[in-house]
Amino acid sequence: MQTQTHAETAVKERYGLAAQAQEVELCCPVDYDPRYLEVIPEEVLERDYGCGDPSRHLKAGETVLDLGSGTGKICFIASQVVGAAGKVIGVDMTPEMLEISRRNAPEVAARVGHGNVEFRRGLIQDLSLDLDLLDQRLGEQPIATTEDFLALEELIVELRQSRPLVKGDSVDVVVSNCVLNLVAGSQKRQMFEEIHRVLRRGGRAVISDIVSDEEVPAEMQSDPELWSGCISGALTEDGFLAAFEEAGFYGIRVLERQQEPWRTVEGIEFRSLTVEAFKGKEGPCFERHQAVIYRGPFKEVLDDDDHRMERGKRYAVCDKTYQIYSQEPYAQSFDFVEPLQEIPLEEAESFDCSRTVLRHPRETKGMDYDATTDEQACCVTGPCC
Repeated sequence: MQTQTHAETAVKERYGLAAQAQEVELCCPVDYDPRYLEVIPEEVLERDYGCGDPSRHLKAGETVLDLGSGTGKICFIASQVVGAAGKVIGVDMTPEMLEISRRNAPEVAARVGHGNVEFRRGLIQDLSLDLDLLDQRLGEQPIATTEDFLALEELIVELRQSRPLVKGDSVDVVVSNCVLNLVAGSQKRQMFEEIHRVLRRGGRAVISDIVSDEEVPAEMQSDPELWSGCISGALTEDGFLAAFEEAGFYGIRVLERQQEPWRTVEGIEFRSLTVEAFKGKEGPCFERHQAVIYRGPFKEVLDDDDHRMERGKRYAVCDKTYQIYSQEPYAQSFDFVEPLQEIPLEEAESFDCSRTVLRHPRETKGMDYDATTDEQACCVTGPCC
């Protein structure tokens, strides 16, 4: 089994060399919007190693974190998409890649008309530890004795807490392009939890990565060439989605799936997958007499909190779930029923979200509701009857 140290060493060495000369085998063909490429120096473009374009799913004004930013291509594209009101942070562990991205950032900013990109050195599975800051502190106080070595762990803990590389709840979108598979298997769960940590409530991850259609056998995982080539560390397609769910994300969906495999090794197919996942289902549940109706086309659906809903039926939901469903990616799948008399949130009682129950119409209209009204226009065009 590939160890964490062997994985990081293989990746760092190969991508360090790839920063000096283009390595075609690290690339999976991607069609980027040519409008955004015009301002990016050729040095950056020709040393881009990815398998998708998560930047096409960004919006103006967002704060974006790019994991494994490399020479900065996705960051420089994102800078233009989010505009001057937005911000882009790139994180990479390879000094050679960071040298290129940092050196080209002022030139791209001049061409774009705003400078909203910065690059930081760190591990994507440990977004609290600033490696440049750690190097600086070690330069001031080198490790020369056993006591110094033992003090290193305390220093790392102190830096994570007082000077984190990326603060918690600080970014709107985390993107990544063919990098998560490079992290050792033992560190992958922590990596997904770190993505969840740094996102603001309501934020989302948009990740393009290489996945496999079968489990990768142990002997392939032990091959450093295959590991650094985005093969051995790939999760299966369903395992990739499950990793987001286990980290606390909801609304997980596949945005793009490469039909033909990028590579096939020993009968196992490897292809690009772009997944979107949202943060924010945590928190208390309150009863405000709201209801949702699943519109179809499936006969029933099961949501991320194990609520099973049949098409066309009116279900009781807490205020938190109601607000989540009223936004992407759910909004087009439900109709929403508000109570005739709004219940202020500060007056609302707790709601048991562990159960799934129907909502009687009288609960939203009021038990004493007995209005009689004249007919209303019920058709967009022409008479109803």
